[in-house]
Amino acid sequence: MSPSTRSGTQAASSGAVPVSIRPARRTASELKALAERGNAELRSRRPDEASPAEVVAWVAENFAVAQAAVACSMADAALPHLVAQSLPGVDVLFLDTGYHFAETTFTRNEVAESLDVNIVDVKPEQTVREQDAEYGKNLFERDPGLCCQRRKVEPLQRALGEYEVWFTGVRREEAPTRAETELIVWDERNGLVKVNPVAAWTFDDLIDYATVHEVPVNPLVANGYPSIGCAPCTKQVAPGEDPRSGRWAGLSKTECGLHL
Repeated sequence: MSPSTRSGTQAASSGAVPVSIRPARRTASELKALAERGNAELRSRRPDEASPAEVVAWVAENFAVAQAAVACSMADAALPHLVAQSLPGVDVLFLDTGYHFAETTFTRNEVAESLDVNIVDVKPEQTVREQDAEYGKNLFERDPGLCCQRRKVEPLQRALGEYEVWFTGVRREEAPTRAETELIVWDERNGLVKVNPVAAWTFDDLIDYATVHEVPVNPLVANGYPSIGCAPCTKQVAPGEDPRSGRWAGLSKTECGLHL
């Protein structure tokens, strides 16, 4: 098994990366009730939907930083930056699939160096070479669902077992499958609270936030890649097209399985 690896923005004098001690994990029933209470509290505080900052602040009131994780594809660092304002030093999970664009790896390194977060490289159990040996070369061409399952979904599920809450950058405008995304939900499959603070944002909102706060943005975004996944399965998107139409182009597949 390839373990997740961590790289923080600061290190102790010995060179070791400080690791926060996690409090005892609450039960599933306690966390589920907390998620339900969170939505009720946020709705009671204002007549319209809570802002992303308010959602993150609620999480910071109810969870220790060591209990929280941010999932980030490294298309941009808006979400890690937003979360770090209330939870400095938060773990940012990067799914190191072995198929990333060089620009994505560059952005991952930029985020590690410039933000007050701790990058956790989440790796599959098999390298690309080992997977090719077992399943044949380029599994993503023949069975993209299985490839995503082995290189994204399963590694993330293992990593999330350490936390009580995870943040995602899912936005309602991205796809019909995401149109009803709530701000705080109980994630039954992974057994923890799932928070989608930027659900109401548009792509322009995301870029505006990144510009104002001068956070890293993957260079591919400016070159026609508004949604970025693994290099073999991500294509450029023409102006006016669905932002996610470049993901698994030509296939019926629209999601990798992380947010089903």
